[in-house]
Amino acid sequence: MIDMKKSDDYTKLILIKLAHTLIWAILVAAILYVLYAGIFDSVGLLAWLCVGLVIVEGVILEVCKWKCPLTLLARKYTDNQYIGFDIFLPTWLAKYNKVIFSTLFSVGLALVLWRSTQ
Repeated sequence: MIDMKKSDDYTKLILIKLAHTLIWAILVAAILYVLYAGIFDSVGLLAWLCVGLVIVEGVILEVCKWKCPLTLLARKYTDNQYIGFDIFLPTWLAKYNKVIFSTLFSVGLALVLWRSTQ
């Protein structure tokens, strides 16, 4: 017999993983655009909107003790807690995600701020 609760939990976990991956991709695009805008002196409204979006993400992470709210939600639907259980990313990228993209954003933001004062 099929365990419907397990099936429902699996479906919910997949939907959370899809949403998490989509949101991650949007935020990575914003971070890369900030870096691009800083490098190529293309600072405009879009660059500042991307900066604001990433800052909002940072505030949300700070409030949630540096755990994504979707990770916390996904934990309700699985016992599996391996790195990246909550997102469709390679394990190495899920593990170092914050370090990689915080560094890129910091460099991009510094360049955007520098370009804005020129």
